[in-house]
Amino acid sequence: MMKKIVVILPLFFLAACLVRAQSTVTTGRTEITKWQDGKKVALSLTYDDNTINQFRVALPLMNKFDFKGTFFTITGSVPGSQYKPKFIGRPVKQIIAETAKIPTNKSNFFERASAIRFTGYADTYKYHVRAGELFEDGHVQQAYKVIDEGYAKIRAGDFKPSSNAAEAKKELDYVLYIKPNVDLVTWKQLEKYAKEGHEIADHSVSHSYLCVLDSVNLEYELANSREDLLNHIGPNATFSAECPFGIEDARVMRFAHRLYPALRNRMPRPYLDELDRASKADPTKSDKEYVQWQRGPLTKTPMSLMKSWVDTSLKKNNIWLVLVFHGIDGIGWEPLTHQELNEYFTYIKNRENTIWEATFKDVTKYMRERVAASVQTKKSADKITVDLVHTLNPAIYTLPLTLKTYVPDNWNSVKIVQGDHQKVIKAGHDADGSFVMYRAIPNEQVIVLTKG
Repeated sequence: MMKKIVVILPLFFLAACLVRAQSTVTTGRTEITKWQDGKKVALSLTYDDNTINQFRVALPLMNKFDFKGTFFTITGSVPGSQYKPKFIGRPVKQIIAETAKIPTNKSNFFERASAIRFTGYADTYKYHVRAGELFEDGHVQQAYKVIDEGYAKIRAGDFKPSSNAAEAKKELDYVLYIKPNVDLVTWKQLEKYAKEGHEIADHSVSHSYLCVLDSVNLEYELANSREDLLNHIGPNATFSAECPFGIEDARVMRFAHRLYPALRNRMPRPYLDELDRASKADPTKSDKEYVQWQRGPLTKTPMSLMKSWVDTSLKKNNIWLVLVFHGIDGIGWEPLTHQELNEYFTYIKNRENTIWEATFKDVTKYMRERVAASVQTKKSADKITVDLVHTLNPAIYTLPLTLKTYVPDNWNSVKIVQGDHQKVIKAGHDADGSFVMYRAIPNEQVIVLTKG
């Protein structure tokens, strides 16, 4: 009778075999990380209204921490702009006279709401803003009544004549919290900040309530601000925009999206959950691929709450925290102090291993490119090739994506070459094996990985 022979293998040998088998399966596998450099969270520091202390105070602080901000700029306030606050349409006096005979209604509301800022009387812009707030909230008839009230007071002589015929100039001074023509950022300065890596973006010509403008004045506010940004800063300043007051009016969004690839107001995508500043929803409960979670620190916002926004974002890996700032050190709406900014930025910087801080433009591009991208890999005994492509406009979407490629266990370091760019990096390890994480440009040359 033949005896059975039992071979007992040491456990460490079995474990080694399993590791080698697993490594063979994963070698060459490549994924695009959720956020740049494999970070857990994306965070953007955005500023509205280009008030002067954003540049005198906040921007140097960001430079100290190596942060890049997005500055939504009211172009009509910048000296040297081609387009200033202006009403396009019939003579304003004719419109004023008509309001005595015909009440405001659906057919004349947009024209009247557009013109009331330019009647040449002080404080009439308040009626434009109030009507915009009511209209945006769906109180249309009340918005009509506010416009009727404003024009009635104009006809009754209740307003003082403005020293500037373009009454919207007073609104600009109000928004910017400045004395007329004092403490204004210049195009030369904005160009310098853009070269430093900050994003200069659009916030309209004169910060009007766009949802109550008629079509011609809506176009003037957005198309011409874009033209000034293009002429003074360049194409990189025409990617992002924020329509004033954070409106989400469908008519305005349709028009603005024809001009700008990204709006902080709304930019719906099937994979993106947008939670605006007023939203009380918990971003960690969203099941979308990405969540844009906007928070707006105000003067009385506790620092503990501001820090909790960062902590909440870090609970998942799909949250993009978009912070919206206005005034700084007493200048601008709801100002924060430089001490508060410094403490907050320090809190963020201390978590830089998990937080990708980037401009609104770059985070938008990364998400879109990643969702639209595909990766193909080939492996041989001595190299791995990776082909990274996406289906977006290659003239606009050129932001590098971060790839994570698994390599053989004996590749302690890896040489990565794409076109003229090459680098050698040390391999890391996780439960699936050895890997390298690196940036690559989509729709360019194939990436080649070899043992370093």
